[in-house]
Amino acid sequence: MAIVFIRTLIVYFSLLIAMRLMGKRQLGEMELSEFVVAALIADLASHPLQDIGIPMLNGLIPIFTLFCLEVIISGATMKHIRLRGLLYGKPSIIISHGKIDQNEMRKNRFTVDELTEELRTQSVLDISTIEYAVLETNGQLNIVLTPENRPVTAQQMNVQVQDTGYTAIVVSDGRVLDTNLRRMGRDRNWLAKKLSSAGISGPENVYLMMVNGADQVYVAPKEDAK
Repeated sequence: MAIVFIRTLIVYFSLLIAMRLMGKRQLGEMELSEFVVAALIADLASHPLQDIGIPMLNGLIPIFTLFCLEVIISGATMKHIRLRGLLYGKPSIIISHGKIDQNEMRKNRFTVDELTEELRTQSVLDISTIEYAVLETNGQLNIVLTPENRPVTAQQMNVQVQDTGYTAIVVSDGRVLDTNLRRMGRDRNWLAKKLSSAGISGPENVYLMMVNGADQVYVAPKEDAK
Protein backbone atom coordinates (compact mmCIF):
# COMPACT_ATOMS: atom_id res chain seq x y z
CA MET A 1 0.00 0.00 0.00
CA ALA A 2 2.83 2.38 0.91
CA ILE A 3 4.56 1.67 -2.42
CA VAL A 4 1.41 2.54 -4.39
CA PHE A 5 0.96 5.73 -2.36
CA ILE A 6 4.54 6.87 -2.94
CA ARG A 7 4.35 6.00 -6.66
CA THR A 8 1.15 8.01 -6.98
CA LEU A 9 2.77 11.04 -5.36
CA ILE A 10 5.82 10.79 -7.63
CA VAL A 11 3.72 10.50 -10.80
CA TYR A 12 1.38 13.30 -9.70
CA PHE A 13 4.14 15.82 -9.00
CA SER A 14 6.06 14.77 -12.13
CA LEU A 15 2.97 15.45 -14.26
CA LEU A 16 2.34 18.71 -12.41
CA ILE A 17 5.89 19.92 -13.07
CA ALA A 18 5.82 18.86 -16.72
CA MET A 19 2.49 20.56 -17.46
CA ARG A 20 3.53 23.68 -15.55
CA LEU A 21 6.78 23.97 -17.49
CA MET A 22 4.88 23.72 -20.76
CA GLY A 23 3.55 27.19 -19.99
CA LYS A 24 0.18 28.88 -19.72
CA ARG A 25 -0.44 28.76 -23.46
CA GLN A 26 -0.50 24.98 -23.47
CA LEU A 27 -2.69 24.87 -20.36
CA GLY A 28 -5.17 27.44 -21.64
CA GLU A 29 -5.53 26.03 -25.15
CA MET A 30 -5.51 22.57 -26.67
CA GLU A 31 -3.88 22.42 -30.09
CA LEU A 32 -3.68 19.08 -31.92
CA SER A 33 -0.12 18.23 -30.89
CA GLU A 34 -0.85 19.23 -27.30
CA PHE A 35 -3.92 17.00 -27.20
CA VAL A 36 -1.82 14.07 -28.46
CA VAL A 37 0.84 14.72 -25.82
CA ALA A 38 -1.77 15.01 -23.06
CA ALA A 39 -3.43 11.75 -24.10
CA LEU A 40 -0.11 9.88 -24.25
CA ILE A 41 1.06 11.28 -20.92
CA ALA A 42 -2.21 10.24 -19.26
CA ASP A 43 -1.80 6.70 -20.58
CA LEU A 44 1.89 6.42 -19.69
CA ALA A 45 1.37 7.81 -16.21
CA SER A 46 -1.18 5.11 -15.39
CA HIS A 47 1.11 2.16 -16.15
CA PRO A 48 3.43 2.40 -13.09
CA LEU A 49 0.34 2.86 -10.89
CA GLN A 50 -1.48 -0.18 -12.25
CA ASP A 51 1.48 -2.55 -12.01
CA ILE A 52 3.99 -1.99 -9.20
CA GLY A 53 6.30 -4.44 -10.99
CA ILE A 54 7.00 -1.80 -13.64
CA PRO A 55 10.00 0.39 -12.68
CA MET A 56 9.08 4.03 -12.08
CA LEU A 57 11.64 5.19 -14.64
CA ASN A 58 9.75 3.27 -17.34
CA GLY A 59 6.87 5.65 -16.78
CA LEU A 60 8.75 8.88 -15.99
CA ILE A 61 11.25 8.81 -18.88
CA PRO A 62 8.55 8.69 -21.63
CA ILE A 63 6.61 11.47 -19.87
CA PHE A 64 9.57 13.85 -19.81
CA THR A 65 10.57 12.79 -23.34
CA LEU A 66 7.12 13.87 -24.55
CA PHE A 67 7.44 17.06 -22.52
CA CYS A 68 10.78 17.90 -24.17
CA LEU A 69 9.37 17.05 -27.60
CA GLU A 70 6.38 19.36 -27.07
CA VAL A 71 8.63 22.22 -25.92
CA ILE A 72 10.88 21.75 -28.98
CA ILE A 73 7.90 21.65 -31.35
CA SER A 74 6.37 24.74 -29.72
CA GLY A 75 9.65 26.62 -30.08
CA ALA A 76 10.02 25.58 -33.72
CA THR A 77 6.45 26.57 -34.62
CA MET A 78 7.01 30.03 -33.13
CA LYS A 79 9.79 30.63 -35.67
CA HIS A 80 8.43 28.80 -38.73
CA ILE A 81 5.01 29.80 -40.03
CA ARG A 82 4.74 26.88 -42.48
CA LEU A 83 5.49 24.33 -39.77
CA ARG A 84 2.90 25.97 -37.53
CA GLY A 85 0.31 25.76 -40.27
CA LEU A 86 1.20 22.12 -40.97
CA LEU A 87 0.90 21.01 -37.34
CA TYR A 88 -1.86 23.25 -36.03
CA GLY A 89 -3.77 24.13 -39.19
CA LYS A 90 -5.13 27.55 -40.06
CA PRO A 91 -8.19 29.50 -38.90
CA SER A 92 -11.26 29.05 -41.10
CA ILE A 93 -13.80 31.75 -41.95
CA ILE A 94 -17.13 30.02 -41.37
CA ILE A 95 -19.35 33.07 -41.93
CA SER A 96 -18.53 36.03 -44.16
CA HIS A 97 -20.84 39.05 -44.40
CA GLY A 98 -23.81 37.10 -43.05
CA LYS A 99 -23.34 34.12 -45.38
CA ILE A 100 -22.32 30.65 -44.20
CA ASP A 101 -19.44 29.10 -46.10
CA GLN A 102 -20.73 25.55 -46.45
CA ASN A 103 -17.47 24.27 -47.95
CA GLU A 104 -15.55 25.41 -44.86
CA MET A 105 -18.22 23.86 -42.66
CA ARG A 106 -17.80 20.49 -44.38
CA LYS A 107 -14.01 20.81 -44.43
CA ASN A 108 -13.91 21.33 -40.66
CA ARG A 109 -16.71 18.78 -40.00
CA PHE A 110 -18.58 21.58 -38.27
CA THR A 111 -22.31 20.91 -38.12
CA VAL A 112 -25.14 23.43 -38.21
CA ASP A 113 -26.12 22.43 -34.67
CA GLU A 114 -22.60 23.12 -33.43
CA LEU A 115 -22.56 26.47 -35.22
CA THR A 116 -25.87 27.64 -33.76
CA GLU A 117 -24.84 26.45 -30.31
CA GLU A 118 -21.64 28.50 -30.51
CA LEU A 119 -23.61 31.53 -31.68
CA ARG A 120 -26.07 31.21 -28.80
CA THR A 121 -23.26 31.06 -26.25
CA GLN A 122 -22.13 34.45 -27.58
CA SER A 123 -25.68 35.86 -27.56
CA VAL A 124 -25.91 36.01 -31.34
CA LEU A 125 -29.20 34.79 -32.81
CA ASP A 126 -29.26 36.50 -36.22
CA ILE A 127 -26.57 35.27 -38.62
CA SER A 128 -27.15 38.28 -40.89
CA THR A 129 -25.66 40.53 -38.17
CA ILE A 130 -22.31 38.69 -38.38
CA GLU A 131 -19.58 40.18 -40.53
CA TYR A 132 -17.08 37.39 -39.88
CA ALA A 133 -17.11 34.19 -37.82
CA VAL A 134 -13.69 32.57 -37.57
CA LEU A 135 -13.13 29.01 -36.37
CA GLU A 136 -9.74 29.10 -34.66
CA THR A 137 -7.28 26.22 -34.64
CA ASN A 138 -8.15 25.41 -31.01
CA GLY A 139 -11.84 24.98 -31.91
CA GLN A 140 -13.03 28.33 -30.57
CA LEU A 141 -15.43 30.36 -32.72
CA ASN A 142 -14.72 34.10 -32.72
CA ILE A 143 -17.42 36.43 -34.02
CA VAL A 144 -17.12 39.93 -35.46
CA LEU A 145 -20.45 41.71 -35.81
CA THR A 146 -21.28 44.14 -38.60
CA PRO A 147 -20.48 47.78 -37.70
CA GLU A 148 -24.13 48.74 -37.15
CA ASN A 149 -24.61 45.85 -34.72
CA ARG A 150 -21.52 46.38 -32.61
CA PRO A 151 -21.91 47.91 -29.15
CA VAL A 152 -21.58 51.68 -29.12
CA THR A 153 -18.37 52.93 -27.49
CA ALA A 154 -17.85 56.03 -25.41
CA GLN A 155 -15.51 57.37 -28.10
CA GLN A 156 -18.23 57.12 -30.75
CA MET A 157 -20.60 59.05 -28.47
CA ASN A 158 -17.94 61.66 -27.64
CA VAL A 159 -18.31 60.87 -23.94
CA GLN A 160 -15.42 61.36 -21.55
CA VAL A 161 -14.94 58.25 -19.41
CA GLN A 162 -12.86 58.10 -16.26
CA ASP A 163 -9.92 55.73 -16.41
CA THR A 164 -10.33 53.55 -13.33
CA GLY A 165 -7.03 51.75 -13.89
CA TYR A 166 -6.26 48.23 -12.76
CA THR A 167 -8.51 46.49 -10.24
CA ALA A 168 -6.80 44.33 -7.62
CA ILE A 169 -8.04 42.03 -4.87
CA VAL A 170 -6.73 43.27 -1.51
CA VAL A 171 -8.70 40.94 0.79
CA SER A 172 -9.64 37.39 -0.17
CA ASP A 173 -11.73 35.29 2.23
CA GLY A 174 -10.46 37.13 5.29
CA ARG A 175 -6.81 37.17 4.18
CA VAL A 176 -5.07 40.47 3.40
CA LEU A 177 -2.99 40.40 0.20
CA ASP A 178 -0.19 42.77 1.16
CA THR A 179 1.51 42.46 -2.23
CA ASN A 180 -1.59 43.78 -4.00
CA LEU A 181 -1.98 46.52 -1.39
CA ARG A 182 1.54 47.77 -2.11
CA ARG A 183 0.99 47.47 -5.86
CA MET A 184 -2.03 49.77 -5.57
CA GLY A 185 -0.09 52.22 -3.37
CA ARG A 186 -2.12 51.40 -0.26
CA ASP A 187 -1.25 50.10 3.20
CA ARG A 188 -2.98 48.48 6.16
CA ASN A 189 -3.91 51.85 7.67
CA TRP A 190 -5.83 52.71 4.50
CA LEU A 191 -7.45 49.29 4.62
CA ALA A 192 -8.55 49.73 8.23
CA LYS A 193 -10.12 53.11 7.44
CA LYS A 194 -12.04 51.75 4.45
CA LEU A 195 -13.33 48.79 6.43
CA SER A 196 -14.33 51.05 9.33
CA SER A 197 -16.28 53.35 6.99
CA ALA A 198 -18.07 50.26 5.65
CA GLY A 199 -18.99 49.17 9.19
CA ILE A 200 -16.66 46.15 9.18
CA SER A 201 -14.43 45.54 12.20
CA GLY A 202 -11.57 43.82 10.41
CA PRO A 203 -10.39 41.95 7.30
CA GLU A 204 -11.26 38.61 8.90
CA ASN A 205 -14.92 39.55 8.34
CA VAL A 206 -14.42 40.31 4.62
CA TYR A 207 -15.11 37.73 1.93
CA LEU A 208 -13.84 39.89 -0.96
CA MET A 209 -12.47 43.42 -1.21
CA MET A 210 -11.24 45.01 -4.43
CA VAL A 211 -9.86 48.46 -5.27
CA ASN A 212 -8.99 50.16 -8.55
CA GLY A 213 -6.75 53.04 -9.59
CA ALA A 214 -9.58 55.56 -9.07
CA ASP A 215 -9.86 54.48 -5.40
CA GLN A 216 -13.23 52.84 -6.04
CA VAL A 217 -13.72 50.04 -3.52
CA TYR A 218 -15.90 46.96 -3.62
CA VAL A 219 -16.46 45.11 -0.35
CA ALA A 220 -18.39 41.88 0.19
CA PRO A 221 -18.69 41.00 3.90
CA LYS A 222 -18.59 37.38 4.98
CA GLU A 223 -21.93 35.67 5.40
CA ASP A 224 -22.76 33.05 7.98
CA ALA A 225 -22.69 29.51 6.60
CA LYS A 226 -26.14 28.04 6.10
